[in-house]
Amino acid sequence: MREYLVTLLISAALCYLITPLVRTQAIRFGAVAQIRGRDIHITPTARWGGVAMWMAMSVTFMIVNHLPLVGKSFGHESQGIFLAATFVVLLGMADDRFQLDAVTKLAGQVFVAGILLIYGIQILWLPINGVITLPPSIGQLVTVLIVLITINAVNFIDGMDGLAAGIVAIAGIAFFAFAYLLAVEYGFSRAGTPSLITAVLVGICIGFLPHNTHPARIFMGDSGSMLLGLLLASAAITLTGQVDPNAISSESTGPTLLPLLLPFAVLAIPLIDLLLAVSRRVRAGKSPFAPDNKHLHHRLLSAGNSQLRSASILYLWTATIAFPVTVLAFAPWWVAAITAIVFIGITVAVSKLGKKVIL
Repeated sequence: MREYLVTLLISAALCYLITPLVRTQAIRFGAVAQIRGRDIHITPTARWGGVAMWMAMSVTFMIVNHLPLVGKSFGHESQGIFLAATFVVLLGMADDRFQLDAVTKLAGQVFVAGILLIYGIQILWLPINGVITLPPSIGQLVTVLIVLITINAVNFIDGMDGLAAGIVAIAGIAFFAFAYLLAVEYGFSRAGTPSLITAVLVGICIGFLPHNTHPARIFMGDSGSMLLGLLLASAAITLTGQVDPNAISSESTGPTLLPLLLPFAVLAIPLIDLLLAVSRRVRAGKSPFAPDNKHLHHRLLSAGNSQLRSASILYLWTATIAFPVTVLAFAPWWVAAITAIVFIGITVAVSKLGKKVIL
């Protein structure tokens, strides 16, 4: 645990220090978010925050590779994730600068998922009526879908200062706790790719947040949101590869189910926002990727909440779902219920500080 905490702190410190340098270069090369009708920022703001995250991640990998425990996490899978992350950041950089069309971005995301498949990172089984081993083609399709959904869920929620980075940090903490406790509880290796990836993921989000909270001095852009989505999806997929479902009692289905369900639980708020947005746009006869100003954070702002309060409310909504679900895998249901009640109480208390909350 100590080495993973060191990994988190290193990635956070590096991202914090590198981000101002990247901001300068983003302005120099014109990767700047101008003011559009649906935007809530009032001054042009640099993008390419994802470049700072990628640089911090890369240097962190080089440093912690020499640690006794974490160093064992590096292998074929980690190399594949790093390569996929590099490509998705390049794709995001191009979009942040030149505004790529939706089809091009989607094709690039599929290509990124293909890199993971080449390195053997894919869903191998599903916990349906026991355990079903998937044919390779089906497993590959499920893997691609998980990557696409997670990337775009994070991308859709990235519409307000500090929102995506904070939500993904909370998601990463919940997922790290699950992966680490699963290893302790069932004797799996604690030096796993999922723990390494989520430790770095949380670190770069924490290091980026001081520059991205309202008023933001830099946005993560698509280079950042797609990177965060890819890392979270990769952690989930690699965890399923490490878990032997036959080693877990049939009486304890939570640990078997959660490697696949937890990413969707911890990203429940972005996923709800994604589904509502797609449904809303399709009903209006528009493209599912057509932008608008009716996301959850827009509704909170329209109700009279400040940006900081709106972000805090969405953070708490995320934690209210993510942490009880994680607890449920290892503790009785009533412990998870108490955890949920505590977070609900905190959320209600914070919400009452605002003028109104749209549920």
